[in-house]
Amino acid sequence: MSQASGSTLQRAAELERALRSIIRGKDDVVRLALVAILARGHLLIEGVPGVGKTTLAHALARAIDCDFRRVQFTSDMLPSDVLGISVYSTSEERFEFKRGPIFTNILLADEINRTTPKTQSALLEAMNERQVTVDGHPHPLPNPFLVVATQNPVEHHGTYPLPESQLDRFLIRARMGYPEAGSEREILRGHAGAARLDELRPVLTGEDVLELQNEVSAVRVDDSLIDYSLAIVERTRQHEQLSLGVSPRGSLMLYRAAQAMAFLEGRNFCTPDDFKKLTIPTFAHRLVISARYTSTLKRAEQSEQILREVVDSVPVPL
Repeated sequence: MSQASGSTLQRAAELERALRSIIRGKDDVVRLALVAILARGHLLIEGVPGVGKTTLAHALARAIDCDFRRVQFTSDMLPSDVLGISVYSTSEERFEFKRGPIFTNILLADEINRTTPKTQSALLEAMNERQVTVDGHPHPLPNPFLVVATQNPVEHHGTYPLPESQLDRFLIRARMGYPEAGSEREILRGHAGAARLDELRPVLTGEDVLELQNEVSAVRVDDSLIDYSLAIVERTRQHEQLSLGVSPRGSLMLYRAAQAMAFLEGRNFCTPDDFKKLTIPTFAHRLVISARYTSTLKRAEQSEQILREVVDSVPVPL
């Protein structure tokens, strides 16, 4: 077959339509959010306050009928506020683990870069291994498990830049800018945003998401496309303006993301365009620019510019 399964593809399309009915004028960001969840990854949404980052996360949670928790990250938050804590029970004469908000299917980590690196790092094990270890005891997380984190640009006051190890856990970083005039007019008239968010009904269950993820993992990727993506990765590692290129985890993330993109476009095989479209949202946040090559551009913009040059320099497989 050259096409993805009709029934599963239809359910994915229903989810995308539901999100687009809430987030107007940001179809590319909505598509990236779906790529992240279908590829078993996590999503980082960056943008100035008030452009709909939190609304997108809420809409995704409402459209999928599974457990959802929201954590507002602040500078005084502790890791135990996210993971949970062991409390001594006098009646049982033993410690009992009280689960934190991370034990959910979809966790909205709102303004994640407003908390300290110590609390940020509490998410590392959960995002990578789908479990939490407290007092030496592992606690598995529900399946599916997705972290949707929002952050204000690092240039804003009161923010702590996410460390490279934390950024590497996010499959995709989607940058959410201001809406176009037409879309903003609809928001002002009440045809999008919070007013419609309350009316949104689930279109998928957690079991549906797992089935879609299995379908995505079966999408074919030709060896030439693997070589193509690895050539891009290798050039980031050798680039003179970068002190840190793309990690092996990043290579795997692009592979999975390309499978999800092909699936959403109705194919059970990947094309070079699937990889090209996703190179910047999958790789840009993983790069570290050398100090001597910093420019007047913001770090995110400079990383994306370097990646565009790298992609343009790598021959596309025929």
